[in-house]
Amino acid sequence: MGQDHDSLPPLREVIARHGLAARKSLGQNFLLDLNLTRRIARAAGPLDGFTVVEVGPGPGGLTRALLAEGAGKVVAIERDERALPALAEIAEHYRGRLDVVHGDALAADWDALVTGPAKIVANLPYNIATPLLIGWLTAEAWPPWFASATLMFQKEVAERIVAPPGSKTFGRLSVISQWRCTAQRLFDVDRRAFTPPPKITSSVVQLTPAAAVAGCPVAMLEKVTAAAFGQRRKMLRSSLKSLTDDPIGLLAAAGIDETRRAEELSVADFCRLAGLLSKAGRRTMAE
Repeated sequence: MGQDHDSLPPLREVIARHGLAARKSLGQNFLLDLNLTRRIARAAGPLDGFTVVEVGPGPGGLTRALLAEGAGKVVAIERDERALPALAEIAEHYRGRLDVVHGDALAADWDALVTGPAKIVANLPYNIATPLLIGWLTAEAWPPWFASATLMFQKEVAERIVAPPGSKTFGRLSVISQWRCTAQRLFDVDRRAFTPPPKITSSVVQLTPAAAVAGCPVAMLEKVTAAAFGQRRKMLRSSLKSLTDDPIGLLAAAGIDETRRAEELSVADFCRLAGLLSKAGRRTMAE
């Protein structure tokens, strides 16, 4: 489909008219190829009947694609007030189907913003992409408020999200993502698709929430992964000393060889360690 598939003006014209040069300080790289934005919207699966949450819409290229592909409602959170007039034009065109929220996504109250079935689809601003994802994945309540998240990251972040145990890129982000979701890297996006072109390639990742894992407290899992990967060259009997006086006993109880290193463990191994540490902590408090 061409630029005029929704009869709105071409994005380059919108950007020029509103003076919307991308700002590095906001991690902005605008996606202007409407064929590509449609591909991302379609990758999110059927959108009809869902509220779609978009973070950092900028001039609204992906926003337009989401609405054109049938999203019942889009809630777009934009921190840059310069983009609000351009988004208001899209809201006028798709009356009643686009809510624009001027604010910081890292501070958003998602339960207040979104009701009913929801999906997240976003070309995330680079500088908040990882903390935003971790915030979504470490919510106490699970399954979460979203049915799926189709997100664009820097390629190296995408690789960490889907990295298998044993690989050099397997780390904290891999464990948290794969513990809570089924994670799949869908396709890469050439840097020339953006304005301005970033120095790196991007990738679209889809995360589908999995069932809650019993006995794996999220706060303790974060502590275990931080300790283990914080000193990833060390054996676990050394790297876990900050969490327990008896790391060798802990590892034995979890059925894990004390000489292994963090990237050699599975997500289930980390969950067992978190569960055992949590129980030990509760016993200590009770004594």
